[in-house]
Amino acid sequence: MQFQFNTDAHIQGDEALSDQAEQIVTGGLGHLTERLSRLEVHLADVNADKGGADDIHCTIEARPEGMQPQAVTHSDATVEAALRGGAKKLKSLLDSEFGKLDRR
Repeated sequence: MQFQFNTDAHIQGDEALSDQAEQIVTGGLGHLTERLSRLEVHLADVNADKGGADDIHCTIEARPEGMQPQAVTHSDATVEAALRGGAKKLKSLLDSEFGKLDRR
């Protein structure tokens, strides 16, 4: 599985953050990663230097093999919380989609 990580100009997107994001998202998805060809994570700080609650937006797009891409968005106060929330939403979405596919 390929992992792609992107940030906006207000979040320092270094190698350490990329590794942390990959670990959080793939860990949150668990066994479902085996059915994905690619994951794209996008982080953005919408308030920039102003701060505030829920100003970090995390968008995760998954490309399941043989299916259309699936995407979720989660906003939270910190990068880690946004990543964990996005991974949780994506896991729920993929569980549902794969469940429908497996029943056929």
